[in-house]
Amino acid sequence: MTSGTRMDTGEEMAAFETIRRGVHFSPELKDGIGWTLVLAVIASLGQVVVPIAVQQTLDHGLNGPDGPDVRFTVLMGILAAAAVVVTSLASYAMTSRLFTASERGLATLRVKAFRHVHDLPLLTQNTERRGALVARVTSDVDQVSQFLVFGGLIFVVSVGQMLVATVLMVVYSWQLAIVVWLCFAPLFLSLRFFQRRLSDAYGMVRRQVGLLLSAISEPVVGAAVVRSYAVEPRTQARIDTAIEAHKAASTRAQGFTAFSFSLGGISAGLANAGVLIVGIWLGFAGDITVGKVLAFAFLVTLFVGPVQMGTQILTDAQNAIAGWRRVIGILETPADLVDPGPAGQDLPRGPIDVRFEDVTFAYPTGPPVLRDVTLHIASGTRVAIVGETGSGKSTFAKLLTRLMDPSLGTVLLDGIDVRMIAQASLRRSVVLVPQEGFLFDDTLTANVRYGRLDATEADILASADELGLGDWVAGLPAGLATRVGQRGESLSAGERQLVALLRAHLADPDLLVLDEATSAVDPALEMRIGRALERLMSGRTSVTIAHRLSTAENADEVVVVDRGRIVQRGPHRDLVREDGSVYAGLHASWVAQSG
Repeated sequence: MTSGTRMDTGEEMAAFETIRRGVHFSPELKDGIGWTLVLAVIASLGQVVVPIAVQQTLDHGLNGPDGPDVRFTVLMGILAAAAVVVTSLASYAMTSRLFTASERGLATLRVKAFRHVHDLPLLTQNTERRGALVARVTSDVDQVSQFLVFGGLIFVVSVGQMLVATVLMVVYSWQLAIVVWLCFAPLFLSLRFFQRRLSDAYGMVRRQVGLLLSAISEPVVGAAVVRSYAVEPRTQARIDTAIEAHKAASTRAQGFTAFSFSLGGISAGLANAGVLIVGIWLGFAGDITVGKVLAFAFLVTLFVGPVQMGTQILTDAQNAIAGWRRVIGILETPADLVDPGPAGQDLPRGPIDVRFEDVTFAYPTGPPVLRDVTLHIASGTRVAIVGETGSGKSTFAKLLTRLMDPSLGTVLLDGIDVRMIAQASLRRSVVLVPQEGFLFDDTLTANVRYGRLDATEADILASADELGLGDWVAGLPAGLATRVGQRGESLSAGERQLVALLRAHLADPDLLVLDEATSAVDPALEMRIGRALERLMSGRTSVTIAHRLSTAENADEVVVVDRGRIVQRGPHRDLVREDGSVYAGLHASWVAQSG
């Protein structure tokens, strides 16, 4: 029994703790809460003026000892009308304030969650389904918004209305008040049971929403693959499975809601019948007046309405709290790449000196991908990193550009630990050009400006000319104003790489990291870009993850990675002569493919 009580308390505290943490992340929710509660009290008190006016009119205005009192009756009517007006104005003002505070607070929550997604570890982003992340920032926050604006409003008014109605019912007839509360006792006692079940049920609903979004969005993004391999039936089956799982979770949650709502309706019917029967009996006994019985009927309505709405509020609350927990879960996921902030150091401009000192990196639950890597790349050097697939080349690039931090050891740029470099300085001086540069659904100009936001069209055209891409830009349908489509789908794979190179050139970095940026370009265009890259690399440090023989041959130095370790380094002409070496095997494979 003790353990059960503790578990109930823990679950209730979990809901309150979620709300407390949610308000911590959205402090605007507390703005003006004092005046909002005052307006709620006025709105609640105004509800009972009409029953009081009815009772006074019947007992003293129409059935008074000296006969009907028209003046008193009119006064009660005016009082009731005034109460309705004041109550309406108070409700409007309270709704407006609550809506404004809620939307401001949730906008802050949405912005914080969206920004924090970008600070999450790459592993978290890669393992968490995109649809689930989108759902947390969109639909989960929407559920919280709906509850705070509407459910929260109803809750505040309903609680006040129930308390005021209960007090007045006790004043008029404590016997009838007991009857009403006895009729609703089963519902009140079952609320804790339903709260636990609804919390679990709607937690599952919110998770299924994220899975459903993922199941639908992935085939849309990968529509070409779906059609090319004729896997429409399999894709539809996955979507159908996700829809069925969402339906099952929602049906289960709504089942609890329907049962509790039905129980509320039964309690309301019993309360009305009980008041009528006991009220007539008390009336015949002379313990209550006709006006009080009629006023009591109004009060029961004021009491029953909020209780019946309470079941819907409970549903919305559990749905909202489940969504709130998921959003807070994102915000409380530690960011692996913490910006040192004001304490961070700035990199001096100019070619960057790179050092890896005993660097080891391993993904969670996996073996080390890089092991005890110690490497020095002198400033102004062009280095090619080569190795078999899975040898750790891409991980090396991510550590170098601080997309990830090493598990052990230190990465130094110009003698500064990358973890101590201010993010703004690091991103200004170090640029990574991946194999598939992501493009946004906008114009070519807008996409290239990610390299330098203040760049003019003249700057972009000059950069394109320097790279030998001026005629390509001029040949596009609308030049720099050409829209690239979602994920750059209006351009070919090679053209998307050209945009990525143009973006990097405009950024003018001191350390350029290329994940074989010309791998998707046709040979003729590769030769043109190769000459432009020669100029781009001149005077700066460059590290290229090489997949082609020509890249390794043109580098000042080649670093060979095998199974997470550096096994060879030196100029291409020296390494290729080492018979039986890893590099000699790679070189032979490249020559065979070229032939």
